[in-house]
Amino acid sequence: MEIKLIFSAVLLVFLPFLAYHAQAVTIFDISKYGAKPGGDDISPVLAKVWKEACEATNASKVLIPKGTWYLSQIRLAGPNKAPLELEVQGTVEANPDYTKLPQKDGQWITINYLDGFTISGGGVFDGKGEQAWKANDCHKNPNCPKLPINLSLNFIKNAIIKDVTTKDSKNFHCNCISSQNVTFQRFTISAPGESINTDGIHIARVSNVKVLDSDIGTGDDCISIGDETTDLHIENVKCGPGHGISVGSMGKNPAEKDVTGITVKKCTFTGTSNGVRVKTWPNAPATLKISNLHFEDLTMNNVSYPVVIDQQYCPWNLCTKDKPSLIQISGLTVKNVRGTANTKEALLFSCSSSKPCQDVQISDIDLKYVNSIPANFTTVCENVKPTVSGKQIPPICPTPVQAS
Repeated sequence: MEIKLIFSAVLLVFLPFLAYHAQAVTIFDISKYGAKPGGDDISPVLAKVWKEACEATNASKVLIPKGTWYLSQIRLAGPNKAPLELEVQGTVEANPDYTKLPQKDGQWITINYLDGFTISGGGVFDGKGEQAWKANDCHKNPNCPKLPINLSLNFIKNAIIKDVTTKDSKNFHCNCISSQNVTFQRFTISAPGESINTDGIHIARVSNVKVLDSDIGTGDDCISIGDETTDLHIENVKCGPGHGISVGSMGKNPAEKDVTGITVKKCTFTGTSNGVRVKTWPNAPATLKISNLHFEDLTMNNVSYPVVIDQQYCPWNLCTKDKPSLIQISGLTVKNVRGTANTKEALLFSCSSSKPCQDVQISDIDLKYVNSIPANFTTVCENVKPTVSGKQIPPICPTPVQAS
């Protein structure tokens, strides 16, 4: 009886507090402001309610309800005065004709300068990219048209992007640039394997970013990591189709800054051209350092090159290899990589002759060729002397250093 009385007293004390906070979130439902699913462009209404939400001094939520909503293009910017959430329950669709983008040099959805921000709701950002993929010849045409990113996040702090999907972007699906303390969780990215340049998430000039429990399938890198990235943690991500998870490419811009503290852990790669990869350009001016990389507990399912360090990266013969990369890679751990590969060179360590890879530790590798294992199923090692331990299938480099 005494316990019940105490509980009742505590409940009476906290009920007003809970009731206040339950009512504290102001909801800006675009359908209440004149937007209609399947109707006209929602960007004017969305811009209006966004401005009101940013001005709110209590927590607010901009709601895109269930239904299909046409959005031509939008730029949503802070600052926000209180926590702000964009809850997308429906499907937001772009114009499939990339030439109809109102601002040709902009992205489809741009979100900038927010602190304390959430995207949620279970909805879909559908970039309708098929026409753009067919027209994309940027690998051979320097004057190709600029194509928009589905979701561009810039100068964001203390944010979480969760339980939403970006689909069929005309270009990258999402970027996260110049941001701190951002988490992507249960974030789904979907595009066919043949879609061109549709990187899943491009991350650069950030610190303390996490990508967790997500499913990414694209026609390019599932996650690409640019310069000045510090403390990036990628865990429990399913990648495929796509080109894998890549650090780089780096080296073409002399102003590029160091990359350090990259962890890729408990991820699964299925049918990808690469698993984890670091790529730097030869004969290029940048001299940044790439350090403290940890690739651990990875599963490869029919992957072409499960682990790649490529310091002679030169796609489409866009460079020459007469001078080595000037980028130093160090502090690399590759641990517990298992599964199947569909090329004979399961692990490729092609380091720079001017800056050999340093402090490379490889342990517990158990990879099998998808067919019966040929005699030359092996690794390639150039300008690196790794320390190895545990299982080594295939053999790790001709003359590795055995761990003591």
